[in-house]
Amino acid sequence: MTHDPAPLVVRPLSGPQELDLFNRLDYVLDDELADDLATGRRVPDWMWVALRGDRLVGRIGWWTGRPGTEPQALDVLDLDPELPAEEAAEIGRRLLETATAAVLGDGPRPEFGRFMPADWHEVPETRARLETLFGVLAASGARPLVERLRLEWRPGTPVPAPGDRLVFRPVRDREDLLALMTPVMEGTLDAHGRADLASGLSPREAAELHYDEELAHYTTPRDWWRIAELPGTGEPVGFVVPARNNYHAIIAYIGVLPAHRGRGHIDDILAEGTRVLAAQDVPRIRAATDVGNVPMAQSFARAGYVTFGRAINFVWDAPGTSGD
Repeated sequence: MTHDPAPLVVRPLSGPQELDLFNRLDYVLDDELADDLATGRRVPDWMWVALRGDRLVGRIGWWTGRPGTEPQALDVLDLDPELPAEEAAEIGRRLLETATAAVLGDGPRPEFGRFMPADWHEVPETRARLETLFGVLAASGARPLVERLRLEWRPGTPVPAPGDRLVFRPVRDREDLLALMTPVMEGTLDAHGRADLASGLSPREAAELHYDEELAHYTTPRDWWRIAELPGTGEPVGFVVPARNNYHAIIAYIGVLPAHRGRGHIDDILAEGTRVLAAQDVPRIRAATDVGNVPMAQSFARAGYVTFGRAINFVWDAPGTSGD
């Protein structure tokens, strides 16, 4: 005689005390979740589980970088790897639909982001598990926006001494940087920037959105931010924004103005940003760039940054889910 499986229960966490239950499935962000809960970057109502009896078969969670605001990202979605693919997909769809309706209602859906091993394409088991997740997202109307390289500079890696082709000064104010971000946005290879432009934003509006939604919220010193200029003339060439987010020292943004591209200046500008952070005795410097942005990836490699992983972003474009 066979027994029917326990019914599927989909619910939010009752409180931080259930974090151990949530962490019965593994993901690279697990070590950050307790602090995120303590600081308000996550709340239990945004962290949902799918249970069959006492067995955790799925989980989902949203995050914000600014406590007290709406979710900024969907960054946890895991399914029990022991489940058959078809069953996992069905549980994932139910979990995503139920939790999204409760957390976001009819509001816009923030991006989904997933960190992945650098070799995920080449490892059949890893690829199959991720493609099941991606299928759940696609069934809900999401589409992949971009795959990115995750990069890391580690102490002990040589940093070139400043050269004589460029001089650097701190960013004076918001307008000082926006005046350079705007032309950089016009020819960007970055998928998020291109999506902003495709949505109808002008390059200036896209630059302002990037500044106000991300750069303005870094609490590390603004005098770390650098503008690169030609010696003598003071003509701007590009900029770099070294900072620290909630978790790591990062190269938050870097760009070369269109008139100065193709001359190797990106290497000097990246080296300056790396020097600024290395002088703070940080344990590592993180960065990321789109897989398709080959010149930027090559510059990071020349600077000694290693690719330790990849990431992928999905977005919802359907009316009623993206805010259109």
